[in-house]
Amino acid sequence: MSTKISVHIATHPKYLGQHEDKFAFAYTIYITNRSEQNITLKNRHWIITHADGSIEEVIGEGVIGETPELAPGRSYSYTSGALIPTPVGSMRGSYGFITDDGHSFRAEIPEFTLHTPDALLH
Repeated sequence: MSTKISVHIATHPKYLGQHEDKFAFAYTIYITNRSEQNITLKNRHWIITHADGSIEEVIGEGVIGETPELAPGRSYSYTSGALIPTPVGSMRGSYGFITDDGHSFRAEIPEFTLHTPDALLH
Protein backbone atom coordinates (compact mmCIF):
# COMPACT_ATOMS: atom_id res chain seq x y z
CA MET A 1 0.00 0.00 0.00
CA SER A 2 1.36 3.40 -0.98
CA THR A 3 0.19 6.53 0.77
CA LYS A 4 1.10 10.03 -0.30
CA ILE A 5 3.44 11.72 2.13
CA SER A 6 3.29 15.50 2.15
CA VAL A 7 4.99 17.96 4.45
CA HIS A 8 4.70 21.75 4.20
CA ILE A 9 7.61 23.82 5.51
CA ALA A 10 7.49 27.61 5.93
CA THR A 11 10.29 29.86 7.18
CA HIS A 12 10.46 33.25 8.90
CA PRO A 13 13.97 34.73 9.34
CA LYS A 14 14.74 37.78 11.49
CA TYR A 15 17.92 39.85 11.88
CA LEU A 16 19.04 40.16 15.52
CA GLY A 17 22.10 42.42 15.19
CA GLN A 18 25.86 42.05 15.17
CA HIS A 19 27.62 39.77 17.61
CA GLU A 20 31.35 40.46 17.73
CA ASP A 21 32.42 40.20 14.06
CA LYS A 22 29.40 38.20 12.86
CA PHE A 23 25.78 38.85 11.93
CA ALA A 24 23.15 37.14 14.09
CA PHE A 25 19.86 35.83 12.72
CA ALA A 26 16.95 33.93 14.20
CA TYR A 27 14.65 31.84 12.05
CA THR A 28 11.36 30.21 12.89
CA ILE A 29 10.41 27.08 11.00
CA TYR A 30 6.80 25.90 10.67
CA ILE A 31 6.33 22.23 9.70
CA THR A 32 2.88 20.86 8.84
CA ASN A 33 2.13 17.17 8.29
CA ARG A 34 -0.22 16.97 5.30
CA SER A 35 -0.02 13.17 5.23
CA GLU A 36 -2.50 10.55 6.37
CA GLN A 37 -0.17 9.03 8.97
CA ASN A 38 2.08 10.10 11.83
CA ILE A 39 5.58 11.25 10.96
CA THR A 40 8.60 11.84 13.21
CA LEU A 41 11.36 14.32 12.39
CA LYS A 42 14.65 12.46 12.87
CA ASN A 43 17.41 14.69 11.45
CA ARG A 44 18.30 17.87 9.62
CA HIS A 45 20.72 18.95 6.89
CA TRP A 46 21.33 22.66 6.36
CA ILE A 47 23.38 24.37 3.67
CA ILE A 48 24.24 27.94 4.64
CA THR A 49 25.70 30.13 1.88
CA HIS A 50 27.46 33.38 2.74
CA ALA A 51 27.70 36.44 0.49
CA ASP A 52 31.43 35.78 -0.02
CA GLY A 53 30.57 32.41 -1.60
CA SER A 54 31.66 30.25 1.32
CA ILE A 55 29.34 27.44 2.39
CA GLU A 56 28.67 25.80 5.75
CA GLU A 57 26.92 22.46 6.15
CA VAL A 58 25.12 21.50 9.34
CA ILE A 59 24.00 17.89 9.80
CA GLY A 60 22.48 16.64 13.01
CA GLU A 61 19.82 14.70 14.84
CA GLY A 62 16.40 16.28 15.35
CA VAL A 63 15.91 20.01 15.81
CA ILE A 64 16.74 22.02 18.94
CA GLY A 65 17.25 18.76 20.82
CA GLU A 66 13.85 17.35 19.87
CA THR A 67 12.52 14.73 17.46
CA PRO A 68 8.89 15.87 17.19
CA GLU A 69 6.11 13.52 16.12
CA LEU A 70 3.37 15.10 14.02
CA ALA A 71 -0.04 13.49 13.64
CA PRO A 72 -1.90 14.04 10.35
CA GLY A 73 -2.84 17.70 9.97
CA ARG A 74 -0.70 18.80 12.93
CA SER A 75 2.01 21.46 12.89
CA TYR A 76 5.22 21.99 14.80
CA SER A 77 7.31 25.14 14.98
CA TYR A 78 10.64 26.02 16.50
CA THR A 79 13.07 28.92 16.50
CA SER A 80 16.82 28.59 16.10
CA GLY A 81 19.63 30.83 14.96
CA ALA A 82 22.63 31.33 12.74
CA LEU A 83 25.76 33.46 13.03
CA ILE A 84 27.24 34.28 9.64
CA PRO A 85 30.30 36.35 8.65
CA THR A 86 28.51 38.48 6.01
CA PRO A 87 25.45 40.78 6.17
CA VAL A 88 23.70 38.64 3.53
CA GLY A 89 23.40 34.88 3.24
CA SER A 90 20.90 32.13 2.60
CA MET A 91 19.84 28.83 4.09
CA ARG A 92 18.27 25.74 2.53
CA GLY A 93 18.24 22.08 3.33
CA SER A 94 16.09 19.13 4.25
CA TYR A 95 14.59 17.24 7.16
CA GLY A 96 14.66 13.47 7.47
CA PHE A 97 11.41 11.90 8.64
CA ILE A 98 10.16 8.41 9.37
CA THR A 99 6.54 7.27 9.20
CA ASP A 100 4.84 4.99 11.72
CA ASP A 101 5.21 2.11 9.27
CA GLY A 102 8.99 2.64 9.02
CA HIS A 103 9.21 4.51 5.71
CA SER A 104 12.05 7.10 5.69
CA PHE A 105 11.82 10.19 3.52
CA ARG A 106 13.29 13.69 3.22
CA ALA A 107 11.37 16.97 2.96
CA GLU A 108 13.07 19.92 1.30
CA ILE A 109 13.38 23.19 3.24
CA PRO A 110 12.88 26.03 0.75
CA GLU A 111 15.77 28.45 0.48
CA PHE A 112 15.39 31.69 2.42
CA THR A 113 17.55 34.80 2.67
CA LEU A 114 19.27 36.10 5.77
CA HIS A 115 20.05 39.81 5.49
CA THR A 116 20.51 42.90 7.59
CA PRO A 117 17.74 45.51 7.14
CA ASP A 118 19.90 47.77 4.95
CA ALA A 119 21.93 45.10 3.14
CA LEU A 120 19.70 44.93 0.06
CA LEU A 121 19.25 48.71 -0.40
CA HIS A 122 20.94 50.28 -3.40
